[in-house]
Amino acid sequence: MKHPLLYEINTRCWLRDLSDAAGARVDLSQIPEPEFERWQDLGFTHIWLMGVWTTSTAGREQALRSSKLRQRYNEVLPDWQPEDVGGSPYAIGEYNVPEDLGGNEGLATFRRQLHEIGMKLILDFVPNHVGIGHSWLQFWPELFVEGRPGSVGAFKWRSKGDDHWIAHGKDPYFPAWADTAQLDYRRPETHRASLDTLKLIATQCDGVRCDMAMLILREVFERTWEQLPCPVPPCEREFWPHAIQTVREQFPDFLFLAEAYWDLESELLDQGFDYTYDKWLADHLKNDNVTQTTSHLSNSKEDIIRRSVHFLENHDESRAADSFDWREHRTAAVLACCLPGMRLLHEGQLSGAKIQPPVQLARRPREERNDEIHAFYTWLLRLLRATAVGHGDHKILTPFPAWSTNKTHQAIMAIQWQNQAGEFDLVVINLADHDAQCFVNPEIADLGAASWRMTDLLSPATFTRSGNEIATKGLYLALTPRAHHIYHFTPA
Repeated sequence: MKHPLLYEINTRCWLRDLSDAAGARVDLSQIPEPEFERWQDLGFTHIWLMGVWTTSTAGREQALRSSKLRQRYNEVLPDWQPEDVGGSPYAIGEYNVPEDLGGNEGLATFRRQLHEIGMKLILDFVPNHVGIGHSWLQFWPELFVEGRPGSVGAFKWRSKGDDHWIAHGKDPYFPAWADTAQLDYRRPETHRASLDTLKLIATQCDGVRCDMAMLILREVFERTWEQLPCPVPPCEREFWPHAIQTVREQFPDFLFLAEAYWDLESELLDQGFDYTYDKWLADHLKNDNVTQTTSHLSNSKEDIIRRSVHFLENHDESRAADSFDWREHRTAAVLACCLPGMRLLHEGQLSGAKIQPPVQLARRPREERNDEIHAFYTWLLRLLRATAVGHGDHKILTPFPAWSTNKTHQAIMAIQWQNQAGEFDLVVINLADHDAQCFVNPEIADLGAASWRMTDLLSPATFTRSGNEIATKGLYLALTPRAHHIYHFTPA
């Protein structure tokens, strides 16, 4: 089984950078060949074009007026101009690619070029809300949650000769998003309209990253909006199982990726998603919660880990180069890239970018490439292509104490990978800032039948170990602080 390696690109900023480098406008139909060659060289399987859809015009105006956002623009891009503000990619005006990015035709060209090199395209689907000014507000205001007149969480909208108060989209734990209008999933007509949109998106890509997917789970939605009752009998059906099944009837291999929090990942997987975010891992790593990290990965069901998205950063998270010191960064990156499941890397992460620009900006600050970080990621990703990591059968092994009073095994992660009999790879990582020792039991057929040559792919070191001793006593590992190794085992 191949485990996806996903690369997230901030589409508007990336195209702006390419255009500046070329001295002429570059859109999705004109991407330079070296871009594709680089992704292929590093082993990426999927490209996520974040922010490819047309943003809401009224939402962009909100993004220009917001004093909080303007302060943020000043911090990250002191010379910003109004034309640099494109509005939030998650306040969508319509699911069409704007002409300045190449239009739908440019997107189709880009997708075709990805397919030619064996890669696939992921795009955004924002199910919970649309941008203010979306055409549905004009023609079908009944698709939206009716807000309280005059409340800060709603706005007045005139449609079909009447004034309507429409609730802004929201997460129940944070203030409403003032550039959005909240769709009402208690209404069957909203289910139909959203499914029609999803079916249209599915003709243009190979999978969708579903923004805040848990917000439209029936129980979550009803709890979030219980203070604003629906005037019609609520729809009894969950949206996701029917929607996913419907899309897959036409596109059987279409991929569904959920942005998900609040321990609702399993429920979304049960409803048909292929992968869900593993935010716990990212948070534990950034907070250096060593035992929580190893416990989270060791105690989660294998199927959950295999269907999780492992990342250190994305457009919503602080930059890895700014959150970790360099030793921590390397160790965390090896873990995130060597786990089973989908591995997500973010544009700028591979070059050591430290500034997290707000998604409303269509231009980002220039940062000097960190050559050490860039060389590390290039080397790691190329190395992994030549191993079983991400390509074969996997097993997260449980380290046990090297001796009875030694608890340092709790800081060690050990992940076994195999894609052909007679050899295997073992990733071992010490997440702590102290020495750690343990034994592990590789689960390999006929392990004890031969001696094994144990080659460290991250250094010139090679060892020989008795298969019988490993099978009876376990493989002893001693790791220095923040150490990481990928051992390739072959018969000696």
